[in-house]
Amino acid sequence: MSAVYGPQSCRRLRLAAAFALALGAAFITPAFADNVSVNVDEARIMRLPDGVATIVIGNPLIADATLQPGGILVLTGKGYGATNLMALDRSGRVVLTKNIEVIAPKGADLVVVYRGMERESYSCAPVCERRITLGDSVPYFNSALAQSGTRNREAATAPK
Repeated sequence: MSAVYGPQSCRRLRLAAAFALALGAAFITPAFADNVSVNVDEARIMRLPDGVATIVIGNPLIADATLQPGGILVLTGKGYGATNLMALDRSGRVVLTKNIEVIAPKGADLVVVYRGMERESYSCAPVCERRITLGDSVPYFNSALAQSGTRNREAATAPK
């Protein structure tokens, strides 16, 4: 069974379709609106809705979050990748959901040196110094981390 539509019917059909599209577009939120990007090893401040009592991070190896008084959240990039963040009120109801993406810093002072398969990172502002960055080769990363740890221990035990 086929139907034949006249010019008036086609016009109404097109108007109805255009109205449906416009109405749908009014209620669509862009997907990126729920995404938050933070650089690895950096912090970002976010304001949370009133009444948040608990925060949950899907993968704490990728990001960490600390709830501060006044609805302030400190979000820190820990490792490259993506995870999610949920904020709950006292009754356990989810009041906020965000996708968290932890990315590499894009500063002009970051220099990455490749020696065959080995990778080393340096901060060059203005003099180049070793930088501990995820993805560096294991010997380089461990050596820089050990030096930094030794320095911090010595500073903590120095006579005052």
